[in-house]
Amino acid sequence: MALVGVVWELFGTLGRGPLPGDTTVDLVVHFFSYFTILSNILVGVTCALLLVDPLRDGKVFRVARLDALLCIAVTGIVYNTVLAGLNELSVAGFFTNLLMHQAGPLLAVVGWLVVGPRPRIDTATVWWSVVAPLAWIVYIFVQGAFSRWYPYPFMDVTQIGYPQALVNTGIVAVVFLGLAALLGWIDRRMEPAPAQG
Repeated sequence: MALVGVVWELFGTLGRGPLPGDTTVDLVVHFFSYFTILSNILVGVTCALLLVDPLRDGKVFRVARLDALLCIAVTGIVYNTVLAGLNELSVAGFFTNLLMHQAGPLLAVVGWLVVGPRPRIDTATVWWSVVAPLAWIVYIFVQGAFSRWYPYPFMDVTQIGYPQALVNTGIVAVVFLGLAALLGWIDRRMEPAPAQG
């Protein structure tokens, strides 16, 4: 579901073409700079790897899987509380929005609760899981300083200034870390999954 949404949205974006003053390269770079796109790719890839091997494990995979869950959950939360309704959606846009911002995040978290794999979330995994989102935040602000392009209104320094953009992004980062701790707590208290027998 996540990967279908990304591919569908990519074709739609390429079909609309770049904005005035941008190139096709700018369009593609901007597309893959959205947190929504990156989180859906990550959840799609980690779920595909688990489909091949439901018992997959390892330090790097644990961080990637937790990042996938956290990023897709934050995508759903932020979109549905802050961003929903800011743009009028076409029929195709409604479909990809449903996949990437609503059904996808919900099913990713429910899927983890039902099939795991668990236990996989220790303290080190929680702390390592914040590295990629923090790197993304730094990337967005650095490239925005040169391009004046920001993917989301709550980060748009050109409209709201650095102090407010940093506060808004900090709130999202705190939500992310809180969710990581919550998933770790749940992970340690639920039955192992998939069941060994």
